Amino acid sequence: MISKGCEQCAKGGKMVLFVYGYCDQRDCFYCPLGENRKNVTDVYANERKVESDEDVIAEAKRMSALGTSITGGEPQEAMAKTCRYLRLLKDEFGEDHHTHLYTGITGGRENMRRLAEAGLDEIRFHPPLELWGDMHGTEWEEILYIAREEGLTPAFEIPGIRAEPEFLEFLDEGAAEFCNVNEFEMSDGNYRRMQEEGFELQEGHMSAVEGSKDASIVEEMASHEKVYFCTSVFKDAAQHRNRLKRMAKNIRREFDEVTDDGTLVYGKAFAPPERFEALGVPEEFYTVKSNHVEVAWWLLEEMVEDGDLDEGEIVEQYPTVNGTVVERTPVA
Repeated sequence: MISKGCEQCAKGGKMVLFVYGYCDQRDCFYCPLGENRKNVTDVYANERKVESDEDVIAEAKRMSALGTSITGGEPQEAMAKTCRYLRLLKDEFGEDHHTHLYTGITGGRENMRRLAEAGLDEIRFHPPLELWGDMHGTEWEEILYIAREEGLTPAFEIPGIRAEPEFLEFLDEGAAEFCNVNEFEMSDGNYRRMQEEGFELQEGHMSAVEGSKDASIVEEMASHEKVYFCTSVFKDAAQHRNRLKRMAKNIRREFDEVTDDGTLVYGKAFAPPERFEALGVPEEFYTVKSNHVEVAWWLLEEMVEDGDLDEGEIVEQYPTVNGTVVERTPVA
């Protein structure tokens, strides 16, 4: 089973709204949060640092967002901010803009009510690892029913550290709607702590942990109709790449080429703009910048080959707001 929120993620349609970097409950050794996001009050919409509400709306429009996932840190520790952004998104994009929130605390009925009233659709609980298998009869069971009573879809989202039958019991009992099991991963944010706990990377893999596709996890949990096992390859190859493609399609210029990875490719020349005018290059094939000209990459190659330009470079970059360059290839 895959939830509506996950369907949108698979299409690259979920904007990630990071609202709060603090998490006072615990310091999970597997927390993937990078040092630049940990213990900060800054807000980020995807890669964009948010300075105003307009930044959130602009980023959602940049990727034609179908919905938004709210994350941190711990979003429930910044309830006023979290609820304000939920209302902002629903007011701007309507009720069909699906929202889900990741949380590592129960929060209680008042929080569930506030989140639901602000426009949250789905809440994904991540109980502390030390409580796995011992949650029945605790606040973690109670909050599932409370969330549903307040109009939210309650679910679990956990790292694939081990197979845990209790999560399946909650599903069979109707307490939780679904459970996402993410392939256990190492990141810049948790690498040292993960190694201290005895975990290592899979050979030849950039992030997946050795044993993270252990048969017990896949067979005991992912075979359940309400459990979805999300691999690191899928996150990169589908979710992230499709999000980039959505952005690239929206912001590409007439002469930009969009690659299968969702990056933009164009040429960069350092000749004066008058050269392009003299050669009769159509205006839609180039853009004048402060100290260079950006042009269709294939046209740049032709112009250098024909001697109309001395040199240039082909640039491949992400369509994100920071425009990170992936590769530069000299043309001479």
